[in-house]
Amino acid sequence: MDDSKMGGGKVKKPGKRGRKPAKIDLKAKLERSRQSARECRARKKLRYQYLEELVSSKERAICALREELEMYKQWCSAMDQGKIPSEIKALLTGDDHKTSQSSSTKTPKNGKYNTAVNSQSKTA
Repeated sequence: MDDSKMGGGKVKKPGKRGRKPAKIDLKAKLERSRQSARECRARKKLRYQYLEELVSSKERAICALREELEMYKQWCSAMDQGKIPSEIKALLTGDDHKTSQSSSTKTPKNGKYNTAVNSQSKTA
């Protein structure tokens, strides 16, 4: 049997299979490639914006937690000296109105401590 014939009786042609792209197809392919690159750059820009916002929010949270930690350190050092901070006294005695007014300047920016005080004052 001849090598140029396959099992189905079709003749095997040398070279690439499929249709040959015309110049119009090349131009369309180039335009699609450019459009795809534009979309990719836009997605990349959005992704970087999102990540930058995420980093800045995490940095703000870190700052707020550091402030809260510093406040707790001050409370501990005061208690080591035998003094009870007014915020803790107010929590122990249940006097929430004084605490919400006096601790508003000492409450960290994240509002965790202030939120707990506010939720207690709403229930009282």
